Amino acid sequence: MRYRILGVTEAYDDQGTPLPVGGQRLRALLTSLALHAGRTAPADALIDDVWADEPPADATAALPALVGRLRRALGKDAVTSEAGGGYRLAARPEDVDLYVFERLVREGTAALTAHDATTASRSLGDALALWRGPALADLPDRTAATRPEAQRLDAARARVAADLQLGRAADVVPELTELTHAHPYDEPLHALLIRSLRDAGRGADALAAYETARRTLADGLGAAPGPELAALYADLLDPTRAHGRPAPARQP
Repeated sequence: MRYRILGVTEAYDDQGTPLPVGGQRLRALLTSLALHAGRTAPADALIDDVWADEPPADATAALPALVGRLRRALGKDAVTSEAGGGYRLAARPEDVDLYVFERLVREGTAALTAHDATTASRSLGDALALWRGPALADLPDRTAATRPEAQRLDAARARVAADLQLGRAADVVPELTELTHAHPYDEPLHALLIRSLRDAGRGADALAAYETARRTLADGLGAAPGPELAALYADLLDPTRAHGRPAPARQP
């Protein structure tokens, strides 16, 4: 079985056939169980995830009934009852897309640190391709999604950095433009956009991107650009400061 929780929760059998998991509460239960893949999920944690701040008065009875519905959807052996009232999904972390994502991100960032941009770009690209929408979309409380969403943004930054090392500056400009619009106060993203425009030979656009970042930070946060943005701006005004920086070789 495979489980996808980076978006609306989905389940697939060993042949890759999707299994019907209808209703948000049923999908919320499966999401919570998948988050505990390889471990027992305590009943109170499952109740909190499924009903958040509005559990039914008979939640301790409603949970087993919901588990029974999930077993009918996935197969009777998909969820086991554990001592103490908890439940366990018959899955390993590698059967859940979130944990596959995290593994690929670790591999990609390690490759980037080791100056292997080709492997980094591939691993991080594969990780980001697993996303189909907001993480844990079926949980009524979105708090648990904060960490994977932050990891997604970190992975996007790292993959773009790898692509810049591979000479793909022009290719990443549209993506970075969208990301800076979505995260207007993220200085590293603005820096990557400015770098990509500069490396693509679009110096005037790079200066305009810097001005947009400067104005956004000033108007929204009352802050001046940090050291990285300031250094990029100085390079744009005086290209001789960056003299000697090797031009990235484009690779397939």
